[in-house]
Amino acid sequence: MVKHIGIVACSAEGASLCYRTICIESQQELGEYRHPEITMHTPSFSEYMVNIRTGRWDKVAQLMLLSSQKVAQAGADFAICPDNTIHQAFDLMVSKSPIPWLHIAEVVGEKAREMGYMKLGILGTVYIMTGLMYPTSLKKFDITFEIPEKEDREKINNIIFKELVNGIFTEKSRLYFNEIIQKFKNSGCDAVVLGCTEIPLIVDPNDCPLPTLDSTRLLARAAIRKALEI
Repeated sequence: MVKHIGIVACSAEGASLCYRTICIESQQELGEYRHPEITMHTPSFSEYMVNIRTGRWDKVAQLMLLSSQKVAQAGADFAICPDNTIHQAFDLMVSKSPIPWLHIAEVVGEKAREMGYMKLGILGTVYIMTGLMYPTSLKKFDITFEIPEKEDREKINNIIFKELVNGIFTEKSRLYFNEIIQKFKNSGCDAVVLGCTEIPLIVDPNDCPLPTLDSTRLLARAAIRKALEI
């Protein structure tokens, strides 16, 4: 029996990409127009942002837990969250969740190991680029990492919160991301983590200086595999 997927959403663009990926790519295994049952819930994005900005990760965890309870009540067998930043509250809530979860950074790390990557550049919000989530997960796979310089981190963060989460995708910002990824390549990285679920909407793998690890789509594909487990 195909499992019911619960999506604990945060920002609209990232959640939409994850949802679309599950619906479209599931057809490869299940047949035309078929995909697992999906329930998605999110509070207002503003509720997440006020707590992220003030460092109240306990409150972020409460919001995630509330969503997990709601999707579980709707019948979801497990949960995913197509948002890297709020995963920093993952450990504060997962033991209280009524259903199991997939962890986005673990999914990325597994794919990086499968591809043989040894050093990754990490892009995302400032919370992700300077936080412990990806370093902790990548260490399990003996993978090293690099983050942009402070000035670049701040500019990337502004692009994410001023443009990408609002569905604004400019050529100027796209080329800027490629410049940062080229810096990663120059310093020996062999792939780049698109560690904000909106970044895959602006970075084009076809002209990107490095192979990309698209956290949003990788999570969606992992959810499909789990939903099809017997």
